[in-house]
Amino acid sequence: MSKITGLLLAAGAGRRFGQDKLTHALPNGELLAVRACRNLAAGVDEVLAVVRPGNGMLADSLAAQGAKVVVFADADLGMGSSLAFAVQACPDAGGWLVALADMPWIAPATISRLAESLHAGAAIVAPRYQGRRGHPVGFAGRFAGDLAGLSGDIGAKSVISAHLHHLLIIDCDDPGVLRDVDRPADLTHLIL
Repeated sequence: MSKITGLLLAAGAGRRFGQDKLTHALPNGELLAVRACRNLAAGVDEVLAVVRPGNGMLADSLAAQGAKVVVFADADLGMGSSLAFAVQACPDAGGWLVALADMPWIAPATISRLAESLHAGAAIVAPRYQGRRGHPVGFAGRFAGDLAGLSGDIGAKSVISAHLHHLLIIDCDDPGVLRDVDRPADLTHLIL
């Protein structure tokens, strides 16, 4: 299989957080989204980050990590629309590992295992921790049309549901696959 592109969805408004959560500094000084990007980059061939207009600091920070950064003018349309935009921006990928920029605690080893599964021929792959399916989720290139046709704020749930028989679950010992940051309180009990 050709390259696996990590799609870092970083175009959310972060309204529940009360400010730009993606540029919030973790206790070690690293920006939340930068940590997510760095972890993603450790396991995929390349990273494409989707950001919203007007967030030059985030775009520059992600580009400094080696990500190709694209600005999605219609970011307010939701996560599904951002994902469709990202897939359309890198149609030559052999597959995509879809990661959320507000999930900075996913271990690079988990990301590598998911990407390796795609390289080995898995159609759709997702991690599971203690019986709960988490993120990121990987898709083979044959799902390009399904992903590029997404809209709204649901993400790729409809694609997974329509192809559940292709879903490979990988059990992992990584609580980071379930932890996202929606509110400041989510930063308590940090896993660094």
